[in-house]
Amino acid sequence: MPTIVVDVMPKAELLDPQGKAVTGALSRLGVQDFSAVRMGKRFELTVDGEVTEDVLATARRIADEILSNSVIEDVVEISVVESTVVESKVAESTVVE
Repeated sequence: MPTIVVDVMPKAELLDPQGKAVTGALSRLGVQDFSAVRMGKRFELTVDGEVTEDVLATARRIADEILSNSVIEDVVEISVVESTVVESKVAESTVVE
């Protein structure tokens, strides 16, 4: 079954206390390769059937109205994964500014 993945991040102009806490923990562990961490949310919506434009439009509406708080968060990506298991893969980095 296909899965629609929705990634939500805190707005860039707002403080990210969780990200700051992780950044501090990395520093305490001696990790110096990363200067900042921002923490967000990932939602996986399993689709019963085919992913059509209507299904994608519904996912966008759900992302905006239910999965994120538009005052403090941005929906940064909505993508479709065509496998039964969503796997984490290292891919080219995409920076959303």
